[in-house]
Amino acid sequence: MFKQPTDAVLSTYFRAHRELGQRDRAYVADSVYGVVRRLRSLQAVAGQGATPRELVLAWLACGEQGSISDVGQKVSAAEAEWMASLKQTAPETPSTNEQLDLPDWLIERLSARLGEARLRGLAEALNQPAPLDLRVNVQRMTRDALLAEFVEAGIEAEACRLSPHGLRLPTKPTLQQHPRFLDGSFEVQDEGSQLLSLLMQPRRGELIVDFCAGAGGKTLHLGAMMRSTGRVYAFDVSERRLARLKMRAARAGLSSVHPAVIAHENDARVKRLVGKVDRVLVDAPCSGLGTLRRSPELKWRQTPEVVAEMAVRQSAILRAAATLVKPNGRLVYATCSLLDEENDAVVDAFLDAHPQFSLLHGGEILRKQGVDVGGERLRLFPDEHDTDGFFAVTLERRNG
Repeated sequence: MFKQPTDAVLSTYFRAHRELGQRDRAYVADSVYGVVRRLRSLQAVAGQGATPRELVLAWLACGEQGSISDVGQKVSAAEAEWMASLKQTAPETPSTNEQLDLPDWLIERLSARLGEARLRGLAEALNQPAPLDLRVNVQRMTRDALLAEFVEAGIEAEACRLSPHGLRLPTKPTLQQHPRFLDGSFEVQDEGSQLLSLLMQPRRGELIVDFCAGAGGKTLHLGAMMRSTGRVYAFDVSERRLARLKMRAARAGLSSVHPAVIAHENDARVKRLVGKVDRVLVDAPCSGLGTLRRSPELKWRQTPEVVAEMAVRQSAILRAAATLVKPNGRLVYATCSLLDEENDAVVDAFLDAHPQFSLLHGGEILRKQGVDVGGERLRLFPDEHDTDGFFAVTLERRNG
């Protein structure tokens, strides 16, 4: 179960069922995501052995998707009667932990970190769909200009609360063929993710490395902030993730972006840059538990053992990335995890072993750019900031 991301499974299904219209696809997607998000409480109501169809019916009966009569002829009389009985018993059936729709081990760790009262609000936020955030390519146009074009075209949008480069769309229109997407004026990127580039605070002409670039969203953001000057390397071990970055960089008008597939964190391409880089971003591979609004299957896939393995890998990546930083250079370490094991524990162990690095105040760096959020270490939560969950620290290598 849950061997693939939910969106990948849906994409495969829709490719195999091209006869489905946009409305039907939206209904299927909403149902699938709804069941995955609420799987634990739905199983408590419908029974552990409930079939996929029964789980969907339980979601329709117990959720906020309209009345049972809305499904009309799509269910039998027996199924309609069963759904009605579930609706009556659902409020009393799930236990407290089941109502949170998180696994017990994750509830235990988050509760110890945040307290039970805060955990309930966080769990509810994690179980909601994420909004659609865009990042304006500041090399192409201003945020206000793009916002004005959207409003004129009847596309509902508003400026993001935190990121000065972000727009939020309450609805989720199809934008892949929008002229401003095709000319590289915006990319889809969570508001929280955009703040990582602001922590880097790149300057024109610098040498930058995005050490775990993935698909390269933050690489493009850094390149745009530098107005395509200097050089931005996008390192990643996955050729597939980097495959489209050259095309996206060209569309965005960024000649400074250079994707490079590496075998591991100690690859020869990495070692050639030791001590030469002005700023390094390490958005480390992690459990992804801060992104449950977008990828709800992760809470059922991840385990304490996976988290422990991730922490070891993160520490190795951070050590390797740190060797690239020149004196007085900057290193930003970030994850989209909510767990201390992947965040503070990794950073604190690194600082203990590397006294040449010191911690900068992330909140002050952001405030200088007009972003009033965060303390020394940036911590973003869906319930508090309405972004994906993120953790980030900014480190500086001392001269000498």
